[in-house]
Amino acid sequence: MNFKDIPKVELHTHLEGSAPPAFIAGLAREKNIDISGIFNADGSYAFRDFDHFLKVYEAACEPLQSPEDFRRLTMAVLEETAAHGVVYMETFVSPDFCGGGDVSAWRDYLAAMQDAADEAERTMGITLRGIVTGIRHFGPDQCKVAARCAAETKGDFITGFGMAGGEMAGRPGDYAYSFDMAREAGLQLTAHAGEWGGPSMVAETIRDLKVERIGHGIGAIDDANLMEEIADKGVVLEVCPGSNVVLKAVTSWGAHPIAKLRDAGVPVTVSTDDPPFFHTTMTAEYEMLAKTFGWGEDDFRALNETALNAAFCDEETRARVAKRLEPKND
Repeated sequence: MNFKDIPKVELHTHLEGSAPPAFIAGLAREKNIDISGIFNADGSYAFRDFDHFLKVYEAACEPLQSPEDFRRLTMAVLEETAAHGVVYMETFVSPDFCGGGDVSAWRDYLAAMQDAADEAERTMGITLRGIVTGIRHFGPDQCKVAARCAAETKGDFITGFGMAGGEMAGRPGDYAYSFDMAREAGLQLTAHAGEWGGPSMVAETIRDLKVERIGHGIGAIDDANLMEEIADKGVVLEVCPGSNVVLKAVTSWGAHPIAKLRDAGVPVTVSTDDPPFFHTTMTAEYEMLAKTFGWGEDDFRALNETALNAAFCDEETRARVAKRLEPKND
């Protein structure tokens, strides 16, 4: 099976975190910014653990200083992603890194990203949608700023609101105001939970933030009742196995709970999270799922069907993407 050529839907990526290291290094040289300390000798990103990863991530964002930088970033990411068969992608974008939360500046950044997305759709056959994301460890007040930006710019491109960053900063309910604001604006909702915080964090996130999807969510495996609740409610997990292995949220691919979650009726999808940081691609994720759990064509077809049904897009877009997922006749 040629995993690269399978058409794929990817729901959990971070735009800045998907930046090829060579792109960030080149942009830093253009601007005379010294971030050499965030790279290994081979040019890859260098980090020790999750907390250090967050610091390196934020340092890698430093050269991204203008709408044009984000237009170039979006094109570079979509080119790389499309090369691995992804036909529909959702990405987390944060106003904190795009104008510091100023709505007017945010619109300029957004226009640049959307311009790149439109060009990529025409030339590469990949559709991109944006999920405005509050950074959890920046605190509830700053999350409200992100939610305001999201509410003001909901449209064809910005279709969702979410929260990422340090999962152990506060409790989900501390951020409920931001999610209420986004929901009232008509945005669909997701939040990172259960990568580190265990089943209670997943349960609280579903209860207090009323999200439709959970980023990661693998901590749910330790609570059978919670898995049953997730399955009954149809809350979809955006699982990123390669990321979980590299960051040591799980000890190995063999220990990853994605197959057990799926077998328990939990709707699961697969994504790369921050692919160059974790030395992964959607092709590599599929290869490892096949190697580790014996998944085949039917499993991947079901995986993509779940992801497309959970996508934060309108029905016209969903129908267009569904055609791209249809098997090609030989």
